[in-house]
Amino acid sequence: MERRKFIQLTATGTGGMLLLPNFLTAQSLWTAETNLLTDEVVVFIQLNGGNDGLNTFIPFDNPLYYDNRPSIGIGKQQIINAINGMGFHPALKDLATISQDGNLSIIQNVGYPEPNRSHFRSIEIWQTASDSHQYLDNGWLGRFLEIQCKDETLAALNVDSIDNLALKSSLLNSVTVKDFAKIRSYGAGEKELTLSDNPQLDFVRKLQFASLEGMEEIQKALKNGNALDETYSNNELAKNLQWIGKLIKGNLQSKVYYTSLNGFDTHKNQTTLHQKQLTILNDAVYSFYKDMKKHNLLQRVTMVVLSEFGRRVKENGTGTDHGTAGPMLVIGGKNKGKIIGNNPNLATLDKGDLLHEIDFRSVYAALLQSKFNFEATQIGIDNAPLKGLF
Repeated sequence: MERRKFIQLTATGTGGMLLLPNFLTAQSLWTAETNLLTDEVVVFIQLNGGNDGLNTFIPFDNPLYYDNRPSIGIGKQQIINAINGMGFHPALKDLATISQDGNLSIIQNVGYPEPNRSHFRSIEIWQTASDSHQYLDNGWLGRFLEIQCKDETLAALNVDSIDNLALKSSLLNSVTVKDFAKIRSYGAGEKELTLSDNPQLDFVRKLQFASLEGMEEIQKALKNGNALDETYSNNELAKNLQWIGKLIKGNLQSKVYYTSLNGFDTHKNQTTLHQKQLTILNDAVYSFYKDMKKHNLLQRVTMVVLSEFGRRVKENGTGTDHGTAGPMLVIGGKNKGKIIGNNPNLATLDKGDLLHEIDFRSVYAALLQSKFNFEATQIGIDNAPLKGLF
C-alpha cells in the first residue's frame, strides 16, 4: 500500500501515529491502572461552519426575532413542535418526533467566555476544551481516552475525510476512516512483527503492525454486525452514521465515534442553504435513531450535535455573519428529554451576538460523568457538570 493511501485510510494523531503501538504499551507508558468498563457509546456530529441556532430551534414568540430577521426569519406557521415560545425549523420534522418521544434534550445558549469568531480557532477551542486564550496540544476526548482506555485497541473512531483534534492525545491515537469499502479489503499481511537493524524501518513497521490490529478489529465488527440497514437516507452524513451503527451492532469496543457535516457558513442565501443542510442532518440522525432503537441500543448510545458557534442575531441581507452562542442537541442515552436553559435573550446582546448561558465544557463534564463515571477535572475541565441532562 502506498504511504499516502495508508495515512489517508487510517491516520489520526501526532506524527502520523495511528493508534498506540504494542511496543509502547509494553514500555508501560500509560498512567491509568484500570480500563473503561462500560458499554456506553457517545457519537458526536459536528456541524462545520457555524450553525445558525436561532433558525434551528427558533424563538418564534419573541418579536425581536422577526425584527432582526425580516427576510430569513422562519414564519410562525412553519414552526414545528412549538413549546414555551420555541420550535423547530420545518426541516427538522423528525428531530421534533424524537423530542416528542422524550429522547432529545436541547441545551440552549451554549458557548464560552470571550468567544472567538474565527472558524479555525473556535473549533480548536471546542475540540480541546481550552479557555479562549489558552492553546492545548491535545483534544479533550484524547486526554480522557488516554487515561481510561489503557488496553483498548481502538478506543475511538473518526469517520471523516480529515483527522479530528478532539481525539488527539500524547499516547493513545484513534483511527480516521473515510472509506469503509477499503477496510473490507484491507489485508493484515504479516501477523508477527519482525525487526531489523534499521531503527527508522522498525518504527514504521511497528506503526503499521499496530494500525493493522485496529483494522482487524474494524473488519471483525463489520463482519459481526448486521447487514447495512437500507432504511438510512441517501446522504453523506447518513452513510457515515450507517457505518457507525453497523460497528456498534458488531460490538466494536470503541467508546467514542466522531463525524461531521459541512456547509453551515451561511453568509448569503441562507434560507435555501440552511434548509438543505438541516434536512440532511434531520434525515441522517433519524435514520441512525431508528436503527439504534430497532436493535435496543438507544439506551446506551448517546448522540451529540454541536457547532463551533452560532450566527449573529441580525441578518446581513440574505444570510448571517459569525456569532457566538447556540444550541446543542443530545439524543438517546437515557437523557431526560428536556429543554435546558432559557430562551435566547434577543434584547441584551454582545456586539450583536447572543450572550452564552451554558459553557460547553459543562456539557462535556456531564457526558463524561454520566456516561463514563469520569471526573472531567482529571483532564483540566473545571466546569461543573451540567445538571438535568441525564
